[in-house]
Amino acid sequence: MKKLVDGEYVNLTQQEVEMVSAVEISSLPDLVRSQRDSLLAQSDVYAFADRITSEWASYRQALRNITDQTGFPFSVIWPTKPE
Repeated sequence: MKKLVDGEYVNLTQQEVEMVSAVEISSLPDLVRSQRDSLLAQSDVYAFADRITSEWASYRQALRNITDQTGFPFSVIWPTKPE
């Protein structure tokens, strides 16, 4: 990784690399939740009482349960969207 110092790109120190990695890791839960929220929003049309099927209800519940998975946020198993 590099940074711009006085118009030149120089390598980050090991401490800087670790700090950047820590920031990226700390934002991972928010990124996963954001993706989950987007998928839920895309499936909202199927959540109306007259359109919901058990497959869509299960899919939406599985999305809500993403944060309860053992590997969250590093290892997430995304549910398959019904057809």
